Formats: sequence, C-alpha cells, structure tokens
Amino acid sequence: MKVILLENVKRIGSVGEVIDVKRGFARNFLIANKKALYASKENIKEVEKIKAELSKKDNERKQEAAKIAEQINNKEYSVQKLSTENNELYGSVKPTEISKLIQKENNIEIKPSMIQPVEEIKSLGKFKVKISLHSEVDAEIVVNVTSADTIQ
Repeated sequence: MKVILLENVKRIGSVGEVIDVKRGFARNFLIANKKALYASKENIKEVEKIKAELSKKDNERKQEAAKIAEQINNKEYSVQKLSTENNELYGSVKPTEISKLIQKENNIEIKPSMIQPVEEIKSLGKFKVKISLHSEVDAEIVVNVTSADTIQ
C-alpha cells in the first residue's frame, strides 16, 4: 500500500516521501498515529503544498527532542524493587515505570513506547536504557535497580 509520510519515521522515510508499506502497518500505525496519508492524487498535491510547513514542524520537534536529550542523557535513575536472595527481581522494571521515574525527577513527559531497554531488567544492578525521542535524536540513561527488601 502506498502512503505519503507526514513526518520523518525512523528506518522508513522522511517528510513528503511516497513509500510502499504493508497494509496493516499503514493502517494500524502510520495512518492511525497521523504519520502518513493514503497516497491518492489529491493527497499527494496537498502534501506538496504543505511540505515546507511539515518539515518546519519536524525541525521544531527535533529541537525539542534535542533539549530533552541534553537534560536526561547519561543520567542515572534509581529504582527500588523487591528481590530474592540471589538478586533476582519479582517481575521486571517496565518502560512505564521508567517513564514515571523520569517524569517525577525531571518533569519531562516521555511515552513508554519511546523507551527501549537494551536488555530486560530482571535483576539488581545497573542497566542501560535507550530513549528514542525523535527519529534522529536518541538519549541513553542508566537505571540502577536496588533492593527494597528480600523475601525468603
């Protein structure tokens, strides 16, 4: 299915580009999140008209993302979780929890979908977490998991 991108999408394409993607991806992700339009003749003409405006908006988003990246890049956040005697957690540290941590400490709204732990956080220790703020801007934080209590 052919669609026109309304913003830069990582590993897919840039603003105003007509790309061919699978129907489900187009319908469920790109069009649902207003990142693309169906590639009809009318839509192509429409996007050509507003292409400059779209790239300007994208640049603004990129600058905002860069500011946020400056504030949180390489910072360390601590989480206390219940653990067993051999330092394993009951459950794991999820992206929603990391997002709430950043919100509480820095007053920065980060969607859990932007957070990609390098590996699943299921034990005590320090873990690197990548945050994709924009298609071209990434930040990396460290999540330090400490024990709240041990349960026998």
